[in-house]
Amino acid sequence: MTAGLLSNCPGGNILEAALPPESSGSGNQEDVEALRAKVLGGLLPYQRPICEDVEHRIIAFCAGYGAGKTRTMCAWTTCMALDNPNTTGVLFAPTGPLVRDVVIRTLHDYWTDLGIEFHYRASPLPEFTVQLPMGSVTVLCRSMENWQRIIGINASFIGAEEIDTSRTEIARRAVDKFLGRLRAGNRRQLGMFSTPEGFGLLYSMFVEEGDKPDRQLYKAKSTDNPYLPEDFIDGMRENYPPNLLNAYLNGEFTLLTQASVYPEFDRQLNASDVDEVLEIDTIHVGIDFNVDRSWIVCCVQRPDGIHVFHEMIARDTPGVIEKLREQFTPWIHHGQLIVCPDASSQSRSTRNAGISDFGLMKQAGLRIQTQAANPFIRDRVLSVNTMILNAKGVRRLFVHPACKGVLKGLEQQPYNQATQQPEKGDGGVDDLSGQTDALGYVIWQMAGIKPWKTGQSQSKALKIW
Repeated sequence: MTAGLLSNCPGGNILEAALPPESSGSGNQEDVEALRAKVLGGLLPYQRPICEDVEHRIIAFCAGYGAGKTRTMCAWTTCMALDNPNTTGVLFAPTGPLVRDVVIRTLHDYWTDLGIEFHYRASPLPEFTVQLPMGSVTVLCRSMENWQRIIGINASFIGAEEIDTSRTEIARRAVDKFLGRLRAGNRRQLGMFSTPEGFGLLYSMFVEEGDKPDRQLYKAKSTDNPYLPEDFIDGMRENYPPNLLNAYLNGEFTLLTQASVYPEFDRQLNASDVDEVLEIDTIHVGIDFNVDRSWIVCCVQRPDGIHVFHEMIARDTPGVIEKLREQFTPWIHHGQLIVCPDASSQSRSTRNAGISDFGLMKQAGLRIQTQAANPFIRDRVLSVNTMILNAKGVRRLFVHPACKGVLKGLEQQPYNQATQQPEKGDGGVDDLSGQTDALGYVIWQMAGIKPWKTGQSQSKALKIW
């Protein structure tokens, strides 16, 4: 009897159970487009673009609470299935309960409302088989807790619900794994649908790396959804502090647990298009010296304010001098490059060679502008914040998108809750304080808020060599 049963079982690998049944469907392309129009017609204007995006391999929908992220994921899943008949797709949520209570339940209701035929199987792991005009598609539903188990599957699309709630390093490894499984179908795509959780995966992939051509970020606010209950938005405003409200209502990336040192900085509103300097320009260079790593920020003055156009990292003071000579020799030669260093460089050396950083720069012929001592940290930070946005609503500090270290520091540097001072990093390449300190020194010299006293001229403390 046992041998008879086994003889009727198809051979092959157990992983083949995840593959959808081969089905050519009974419809045609007109039926596909009619169903697609029905899917898109049920979306709000801000939800449609991500479902229509056929140009990018990696896409994300970042939105506030109640903006319809899960419904948008259902619509995107349906469009992906329409474009990839007889393939497998996978949807992830952070935990098993969320897979069951959110993803599976919403998909079930969504396809039922659209009149799409499907079959759901709960065991051994949940999956849908969706019957579409040109063929069936299997949609596996999995937990991010088990992302490493996505092996042996050739997927046409993978979607991730609330991926920003996972630790950034774990989410990044999961994404790398997901991309390696996109091997089937006509429209291979990874879609992420999440509320922003600080400066997590979405920020890293779509803002810091936003210049990569294979990805696109779509954003929405809770207030974009006209179907939310009338008291929903007011309830959020009453119960959330401003930083959380900016994330969970406006869908913006912001520090969630600590106060930001530069809260008004906006990489779009404070963006510079100055990527090269003119012969008539005077270049102002801020430098923060540290052992084994020195941070360099280069600025020019324009009619609308100060523009940060270049940043560099050097190992030590000779390295700083070499980089400045390589980049700006004509300006140095004509006295049009002014170095605004950390004032402690007058008596300290990053090389311990018996001569200070300040002395090495003077010997190299650099023009230096500094004071006897650094400003108070609070005054330096206030000077930068005033240039970012003053009380009249005017922005006078602008940063070029290529200056990623400065951008990251201005967006992410928090206050240390114990000392109430800006958080200092470890001096590594990802140190948020290095570039912002260098920026602070040059802003202080160019446009700092100086503490004037009656009858005394503070300019006596300013020295230019």
